Amino acid sequence: MPAIVEKTPSPVKKTYPKYRVILHNDDHNDMGHVVSSLLEVVPSLSEQAAYKVMMTAHIAGKATVIVCDLEPAEFYCEGLKSKGLSSSIEKE
Repeated sequence: MPAIVEKTPSPVKKTYPKYRVILHNDDHNDMGHVVSSLLEVVPSLSEQAAYKVMMTAHIAGKATVIVCDLEPAEFYCEGLKSKGLSSSIEKE
């Protein structure tokens, strides 16, 4: 009688979509405030990265601040709004 080998199913790794936190350009905040707000709200950004995000938003009208899971994206977006910055999130 042949041996029956049961295969255990490999676990399915569910991946969740990532979200972009978008900074929109505005005419109300000075550049220093934008950079310091980015550094305060998104601690993983370096000063150089925050400056680059600010300049990209200033020139192009919007810039990606960070790409992450939905919950932190919402947190970062609300944090930027609380600093008077225009921000949104979109699915990557």
